[in-house]
Amino acid sequence: MPITSINPATGQPIQSYTEHSPQQVQEKIEQTQEAWKAWRLTPMATRTERLRQLATVLRNRKKQLAELMAMEMGKPLQQGLAEVEKCARCCEYYAEHAAIHLQDQLIPTEASKSYVSFQPLGIVLAIMPWNFPFWQVIRFLAPALAAGNAALLKHASNVPGCAIAIEEMVIEAGFPQQLFQTLLISSKQVNAVLEHPHVMAATLTGSSPAGKQVAQKAGSLLKKVVLELGGSDPYIILADADLEAAAEASVNSRLINSGQSCIAAKRFIVEAPIAEAFTQLMLQKMKAKKMGDPLDETTDIGPQARADLRDELHEQVKHSIEKGAVCLLGGQIPEGNHAFYPATLLTNVQPGMPAYEEELFGPVAAVIKAKDEADAILIANDTEFGLGSAIFTRDLAKGERIARNELQSGSSFVNQLVQSDSRLPFGGIKTSGFGRELGMFGIHEFVNIKTISIK
Repeated sequence: MPITSINPATGQPIQSYTEHSPQQVQEKIEQTQEAWKAWRLTPMATRTERLRQLATVLRNRKKQLAELMAMEMGKPLQQGLAEVEKCARCCEYYAEHAAIHLQDQLIPTEASKSYVSFQPLGIVLAIMPWNFPFWQVIRFLAPALAAGNAALLKHASNVPGCAIAIEEMVIEAGFPQQLFQTLLISSKQVNAVLEHPHVMAATLTGSSPAGKQVAQKAGSLLKKVVLELGGSDPYIILADADLEAAAEASVNSRLINSGQSCIAAKRFIVEAPIAEAFTQLMLQKMKAKKMGDPLDETTDIGPQARADLRDELHEQVKHSIEKGAVCLLGGQIPEGNHAFYPATLLTNVQPGMPAYEEELFGPVAAVIKAKDEADAILIANDTEFGLGSAIFTRDLAKGERIARNELQSGSSFVNQLVQSDSRLPFGGIKTSGFGRELGMFGIHEFVNIKTISIK
């Protein structure tokens, strides 16, 4: 079966690619294993120099890559440019810090010398989503290659051009041929890849159901897996918050990537005394955002990545309204052959509604009124997800206390929107996954933490 990319802004096909056969996949795994045997012994200085070169390649191709994202999954051009720059900075971060993160750690014991050494595992399979088609891959790939691993990529089926471009750039940066390869396959072939004895581990970014399937398979094979899954990030706005700043950060977070981000703000939990004022600020700011052609530099909101995903989002909105939510903005599908969905603002959101219970993966904001601070924290944690969270208050000590001790999530930000950073670990708890990417903790996920003891 061919893999076809479709422009979500027009509904027109872009290009078709031939799926790799099971035999071709097995051959590629063997090739990557052979490349890894030499790479694992390559000096760290060589590995990090290749990462610096990859950063250069990314920047040289920045406009081309941003346009490719706009065409394949609808990302607004300016956001695509920023994504490529973030990828380049991630490569540079690990080029600078990998040697430090992986240096031997001496531990005094009765032995004459004992220490921990961080050794590469081998081939890691990356199963990646379409919403940040370069960043999701690079944030795994840069530390994996720096640690001496090899990698295979099974990218989302609607961004095959992005997947191929990553392989091309890795080769252009001077990494060994076949050390990293893209597998143009459907999800039906993933289990066979995981079962191959040369594939030592896997990482997946995607939905919670997909994560459970991969975790179950990897567990049956006793193979390490890192999962970064869905989220329904709560933003708490307390009565003493700077409402203008809180609304600006909230809208920017909710609408980034046209609302298609695991760590986008999704539930806005507002103390009752300021709920109306905050909602009106959000309404004004969301109205001001321009929806349109993702290749237009002035566009804020592009199409959703696929029409079927847009339709699923609209059903969630409709069901929430049927259950009593009030739609102040948006909530209607524009006519035409495309996947656009407008910025949408729902209020009076209550338990039992999709906007309260589920992840809304698109430009839909759900405002939930809380009686007080304690009630706001209770609502924030009343979810199966636990990826990111944020709190807005002028009392920084209170904000830090709530962020550190009260909010149940993998990261919590005070007076700022949630975002990933190469220097900080990133990941979730509960059904948002386990394991961490980025920072020191991310590079340690796919290494053999090996004890050495000498008498």
